[in-house]
Amino acid sequence: MMHFDEILSLVGGFGKFQKVLYVWICLPQIFLAFHMLVSVFTGAVPPHLCRSTVRPADLNLNLSLLSSTDADPELSCGIPLNHSAAAGPGHGVPPGSCQGGWEYSTETFHSTIVTEWDLVCDRASLNHFGSSIYMFGLLVGAVVFGSLADKYGRRNIVLISLTIQVVFGVCAAFAPNFYIYTALRFMVGTSISGVIMNVFVLGTEWTGSKERMLAGIITDYFFGFGYIMLAGVAYLIRDWRKLQLAISAPGFLFISYFWLLPKSARWLMANDRKEEAWELIRKAARMNGKPLTKDLEMWETQNPPSVAVGNMPDLKVKNTYKRFHMMCFFFPCFRFVNVLVYYGLSLNISDFGMNIFLTQLVFGLVEMPARTITLFTLNRSRRISHSAFLAVGGTACLLTIFIPDDLTVVKTVLAMTGKFGITASLSIIYVYSAEVFPTVIRQNGVGISSMCARIGGALAPMMHFLRAISPQAPMVLCGICPLLGSGLTLLLPETAHKPLPDTIEDDALMSITHPSVLWNGWTLELCFQWKS
Repeated sequence: MMHFDEILSLVGGFGKFQKVLYVWICLPQIFLAFHMLVSVFTGAVPPHLCRSTVRPADLNLNLSLLSSTDADPELSCGIPLNHSAAAGPGHGVPPGSCQGGWEYSTETFHSTIVTEWDLVCDRASLNHFGSSIYMFGLLVGAVVFGSLADKYGRRNIVLISLTIQVVFGVCAAFAPNFYIYTALRFMVGTSISGVIMNVFVLGTEWTGSKERMLAGIITDYFFGFGYIMLAGVAYLIRDWRKLQLAISAPGFLFISYFWLLPKSARWLMANDRKEEAWELIRKAARMNGKPLTKDLEMWETQNPPSVAVGNMPDLKVKNTYKRFHMMCFFFPCFRFVNVLVYYGLSLNISDFGMNIFLTQLVFGLVEMPARTITLFTLNRSRRISHSAFLAVGGTACLLTIFIPDDLTVVKTVLAMTGKFGITASLSIIYVYSAEVFPTVIRQNGVGISSMCARIGGALAPMMHFLRAISPQAPMVLCGICPLLGSGLTLLLPETAHKPLPDTIEDDALMSITHPSVLWNGWTLELCFQWKS
């Protein structure tokens, strides 16, 4: 029986059909970046002071001084309310005791969720809690939509996820209170996972093995474009409700995907829907200028037996059972580390002491060379490349703890280098994870992997609280975790230059033929235990 990769090589592995498909896949990535990182601006904490026991003139003076010195906004919870010589420390307002409400500087932001709902001092934890709830939504989406996509198809779940994203994203702009806003953002988070996983897998399943790596990195570029564009959009729109609406409303354009986005022929074939699959294959062949050959026509008429999702072969289990328990530990840790540090750096850019818009722009620009360099390393080795970039990211983050606070530029450059390494490793893992699992359970496997990663994402906003232990604690964590992950990565399989497995039997054969891919069996067994 002809392998699906052989079919793609005959009809075109990355012709006009695939290029058009990647246009539709890449456009949502821009808005995914908007939603993932917008809390940097909508949840920003401006300088603030209590207005209950101070004259308006003194209040304006204090806010001006606080803004001009770029002080940590949370320090204003305990500083004196007037700066006269007679005012001592006892004139400050203890956290939680402000009865007249808070006054916020509007020098940088006209309105944020912090200024609207007073999420400062004793209520400051709610802001970080809200970000974690959003990230928890990504975790739930990874579990739910990963399983559903294997059952109902990649395209259907992408369309549902895009609908959820635009509806709940727009509604969040009109949220009457913080708790409803957080619930709406949670739903947006679930949709983000549904889109990220499924558009990537859909593209992977339509792309030939030679072009798969390049195509996968292309989608990451558009996420980077969204990262950069967000800095400009947020700079122009300083009101959080208008900003939330601006990044959500354009999603209604994705209604056109009901007619534009194709199904996965590979998934249709694996689920015994051959007539639909061949209709799409013939369409791809026509668009790519590759008419069906006699070999393809003969293979189509033979109507090979359908692919069944069953238990793993006994031989496979016997060969991998002992190693499986190790895989259950290493693979989740590996994904956890990647996302924890990436979003730990991305969501806490205000900690580096520079202009928030400029820092966002620079961190976004770093994404481009980070993703570009992987084009030159991935084909050599997925495993070694990922390990090396994690090591670079972790080392750079650790070095920041030795830089004095007044050298903000040096500290930001090192953090930027850490972001470079982590971003490159994150680009690799998306390609890597899509290659490990066979078609019949690929989306479920990617979903489980993403679930582990999203636990790290949910904890990333909470890294801010480590500053209570030590100001250097967040960056110590961002340094040590990638270095540990770098070592663990060396225990993963090598998938470079290997065919994409369609069935469990294909994967078992690969593992027997290529001992370096034996790890695949451990991840497959994990998937079967999850589904059962």
